[in-house]
Amino acid sequence: MAGALPFFLAFQYFLLTFFNYSSIAANANYNVQSLGAKSDGKTDCTKAFLSAWTSACASTQPATIYVPPGRYLLGAATFVGKSCKNTAITIQIDGTLVAPSDFDVIGNSGNWIKFESVTGVSVIGGTLDAQGANLWACKNSGNSCPTGATTLAFYNSNNIIMNGLSSINSQKFNILVDGCHNAKLAGIKVSTPGNSPNTDGIHVEKSTGVTIMNSQIGTGDDCVSIGPGTSNLWIETIACGPGHGISIGSLGWDLQEPGVQNVTVKSATFTGTQNGARVKTWARPSNGFVKNILFQHLVMVNVENPIIIDQNYCPDDHNCPSQVSGVKISDVTYQDIHGSSATETAVKFDCSKGNPCSDITLEDVKLTYKNEPAHSSCINAIGKSSGSVEPNSCLSL
Repeated sequence: MAGALPFFLAFQYFLLTFFNYSSIAANANYNVQSLGAKSDGKTDCTKAFLSAWTSACASTQPATIYVPPGRYLLGAATFVGKSCKNTAITIQIDGTLVAPSDFDVIGNSGNWIKFESVTGVSVIGGTLDAQGANLWACKNSGNSCPTGATTLAFYNSNNIIMNGLSSINSQKFNILVDGCHNAKLAGIKVSTPGNSPNTDGIHVEKSTGVTIMNSQIGTGDDCVSIGPGTSNLWIETIACGPGHGISIGSLGWDLQEPGVQNVTVKSATFTGTQNGARVKTWARPSNGFVKNILFQHLVMVNVENPIIIDQNYCPDDHNCPSQVSGVKISDVTYQDIHGSSATETAVKFDCSKGNPCSDITLEDVKLTYKNEPAHSSCINAIGKSSGSVEPNSCLSL
């Protein structure tokens, strides 16, 4: 009987600990429906989502914000992390978040769903439907329209995960990573038509340690665009099309501009896109740079410009600066790139006459045009080729 008391006390302690932990765990899970959100796609749920965020931020335990199946109307919402006690918040979306059908409601807000200065936020699953079709039509008609809102944006944030997320009908950029460190994007699906203007799939700038993996991106602009101040970016296993390819730039609009370095793009397939692997800079003075870039194991299927460096970038040839690009491009490698070009010139290096491209490497490249060898064009481009390279390299030694 003497041994029974310690056992009883130990068991009692276990029960108290278990139920206390269960209580904490329960308090750290926030179902937006419990906070007033309606899954009818018509009732404004913005307050419920912001309330869930406030509670999750205040929790000292890892927290989950849960969005059950259904459609949830959400206005422009900003989730700020500066005062958060929590550095492990998961937003599990099993439903669809829907923007207001009137594009004027969020069209000038800059962003539809914005995270600012957060740490340890994971967005898992779900669909974001920005209902941008009417705004695209407005822009394509030449009328005066709002600039449009980026669907999902992270600013000045650390340790971010986006996994299994779908973005459809974005008004402008689908996903923006700006000023962030250590962001992992995987299983992303972007679906906007090829004629939807400025709907970049994923745009990264002023960020380090970003990975983008195993994603399908169809859009009216760049599948992935890489802006100034980006370093240590890894992009792998991407299906791109329709769209404008994977682009570094546009760069060099500002005189004082941080460079882009240490970027790897590998195992991507481009289907019917305007470009494949692209670097683009404005023809104007800048102290920007591009260096240590690897494009590897890429497949081109009927791509207009499979490999291109354009240092006279000027979309629509309207109000072009027509100066000399100050952006210095060096140490760019194209390795194991195969497939078909939709134009006769499959490799085009149009580099700055003031800062010629240097250390450009072509290795094991085979690109055809109508089942015949394609052509290449080089202006102010210095580099070398190795292995089998078709079209024949035009790089200067």
